[in-house]
Amino acid sequence: MPADASPRPVLDLAADSVAITQAICDLPSVSGDETRLADLVVDALADAAHLEVIRDGDTVVARTNLGRERRVVIAGHLDTVPINGNLPTRFEVIDGERYLWGRGTVDMKGGVAVQLKLAAELAEPAYDITWMWYDHEEVSAELNGLGRLARNRPDLFTGDFAILGEPSNSRVEGGCNGNLRVELRAYGVRAHSARSWVGDNAVHKLAPALERLAAYEAATIEVDGLAYREGLNAVGVSGGIAGNVIPDEAMLHVNYRFAPSRTVAEAIEIVRDLFPEYELTVVDEAEGARPGLDADFAKRFVAAVGGPAHPKYGWTDVARFSAMGIPAVNFGPGDPLKAHADDERVATDQVLQCERALRAWLTGAA
Repeated sequence: MPADASPRPVLDLAADSVAITQAICDLPSVSGDETRLADLVVDALADAAHLEVIRDGDTVVARTNLGRERRVVIAGHLDTVPINGNLPTRFEVIDGERYLWGRGTVDMKGGVAVQLKLAAELAEPAYDITWMWYDHEEVSAELNGLGRLARNRPDLFTGDFAILGEPSNSRVEGGCNGNLRVELRAYGVRAHSARSWVGDNAVHKLAPALERLAAYEAATIEVDGLAYREGLNAVGVSGGIAGNVIPDEAMLHVNYRFAPSRTVAEAIEIVRDLFPEYELTVVDEAEGARPGLDADFAKRFVAAVGGPAHPKYGWTDVARFSAMGIPAVNFGPGDPLKAHADDERVATDQVLQCERALRAWLTGAA
């Protein structure tokens, strides 16, 4: 080893799931920078004789091949949103409850840690299991590592039921909202700001759209017994080239989180109808997923880990499994309200509770 080379870190899956959560959170893996963590996962599972380990880019798959009658797919993403002064992790006590604080603790390395520990330890589960840890979930759908894996190795998605370890307060959350991002553009005429009356300010033309968004009352729609809250919001504004120039173009970035009873095409039409005077460009889209809790496997899982089920308001890859005809639910530690927050933190008891519940179900003890 060269004198200036650092030794490759080691992930100890014999540690408890909280310690594993801390270890993988302290290795930053913002979207696009998952390689070191994927390396760590491969190394940690290399000696597990009961697992076949497969790698596709920075997505790692480990599966049992025990000839069980049923197969479960359990997945989690390795990437996080950007760090904002919230690493390294630390422990803190709030109102008598112990938390692990830091980027990724909720979304979703607590769930990943539980999955890694169980993958290493469950050599004789009640079902065959395909474990998946994938890259690029927190960015545009076209970059999603699970989507790439589905294109490259669709055979790995064979299964009767799927679980996404997304944060759900260690309770079952069914389905997910769809996601649509669009750009609205307004155009004007460029001029010197000292003679603004000869120009036409494109930024000012965004004012009606912003007023409409501020007044918009998003719907709550019941789908298969679960109430999904929608959301329509401005998430970015750009325009102008200099402090003394009237801008001739401006853009408003709008995000629509829609109920899974709607299709992407229907969501686009809703946004078009709301902003008919603007040029609209779709920049990202993802179908939602209905709850799927009427499937027998899903009913048994909910009963085993404790109900009732709740809706998932954000988009998750349950939608990808649902589109493949595989019933899927979200089940992982962490309060979704703390996902992406600067004070992101997970209750350590939730991580351990999630591990206990999933272990009991996968071994047939629940």
